Amino acid sequence: MNAKPAERTASSEQAASTSPAAPAAPSVPSVPELEEQERRLTLPHFTYEDAWALGNLLVEMAREREAPVAIDIRRGGQQLFHAALPGSTPDNDAWIDRKRRVVERYGCSSYLVGSRFRAKGTTFEESSRLDPDRYAAHGGAFPIAVEGAGVIGTVVVSGLPQVADHALVVAALERFTAS
Repeated sequence: MNAKPAERTASSEQAASTSPAAPAAPSVPSVPELEEQERRLTLPHFTYEDAWALGNLLVEMAREREAPVAIDIRRGGQQLFHAALPGSTPDNDAWIDRKRRVVERYGCSSYLVGSRFRAKGTTFEESSRLDPDRYAAHGGAFPIAVEGAGVIGTVVVSGLPQVADHALVVAALERFTAS
């Protein structure tokens, strides 16, 4: 059987939001808000040590939220960090690969790509002409952009509803750039 892996559903998000430790569900950002996030979160540099620090920060933040996620950070074709937290599954790694490919192809976050298609009244799956088994324009993959160099890598989270995956990556990058 060639079934596509499924990320957590809205009902999973609703169930998680009723738990006392769960943070409020993130709001759905607009296309201009998503574009501004990417401009604002361009980094002055990104080293192996930066990948390790960002990855560990994401693990810490995911644990605080009891989020069952997998985390992946790459620069070029090299995986610099990967972690799978309790409750994540091999399907999350498949989603990571599919979302990462969208960032590599379009040069912007997977959530922004999907949002741009929806803003045009269509979907990525209907209109991109890309294989949905290899590409997923769902939230959670974000470009690692460096000043003067452009997009040099990706940071990806999978395991939550797409807006929450995206929000976790953005929150981690905001904390990372503030430190």
